[in-house]
Amino acid sequence: MGRPGSARAIGGAVGANPLPLIIGCHRVLGSDGRVTGYSGGQGVPTKLWLLAHEEIGFAA
Repeated sequence: MGRPGSARAIGGAVGANPLPLIIGCHRVLGSDGRVTGYSGGQGVPTKLWLLAHEEIGFAA
């Protein structure tokens, strides 16, 4: 987004969303492209499965 510090605000908003119907919060990655935390399903393994299922690339 070109706004330093915005990742934390976006992550907080996504994490506070009780019904992630609009934002695919599993698509939120770290600033370097790495997979970060996820609270849905079984956590990070669920996030990895969703990203692979949608063929979304990420850093290892």
